[in-house]
Amino acid sequence: MTDIAERSPTIGPRRLWIAAIVVAALQTAVLGYMVGERAWGLRSGVEILLKTAPVDPRDLLRGDYVTLNYDISRVPFSTMVEGPPKMSRSAAILSVRLKKQDDGYWGIVESSFGALGPKPDTVVLKSLPVDYVFYGDATDPQQAIIGVTYGIERYYVPEGQGHDLESARNDNRVAIAARVSSDGVVHIRSLLLDGKSVYEEPLY
Repeated sequence: MTDIAERSPTIGPRRLWIAAIVVAALQTAVLGYMVGERAWGLRSGVEILLKTAPVDPRDLLRGDYVTLNYDISRVPFSTMVEGPPKMSRSAAILSVRLKKQDDGYWGIVESSFGALGPKPDTVVLKSLPVDYVFYGDATDPQQAIIGVTYGIERYYVPEGQGHDLESARNDNRVAIAARVSSDGVVHIRSLLLDGKSVYEEPLY
């Protein structure tokens, strides 16, 4: 009985130490998975060129990143293969099919809140969860659009260079080369100014 009582105080700290090691290992594994997934997407994804759009000048530079908006961020109801949604749904994922246009940029050809199967010479992007935020006349599918994001709306740049890039972006001089993985996730590969790459994303 005495022997058990003498040993019991060491059990708690030992378990805490083991738990801390397990948590650290899990965190390392998660970070490794995220880095590996991004690197895999940049290596194996289909490269596309996206045209950026001006951003409200009130949306100022925060820290050392540039806010990016895209033509494909506004998805027309007319592209929805099953028509506009009949009811509001939260946290819905929109699949957006892109195809290379005559000007070299990729544009929307169709979209769906369901799955879009593969088609030649196209890629399918998966949006981040949206809450059916509509712009325009929602009663007219030819005019109504839904705003979506893809997780590529922020690009970090060296300190002091963001404002110049924001000015160039609002003058329609900035484009993005991106890679789309087979599961619809898109990653920025490089930022182009006047058609020339000025920032390249490292794989790691």
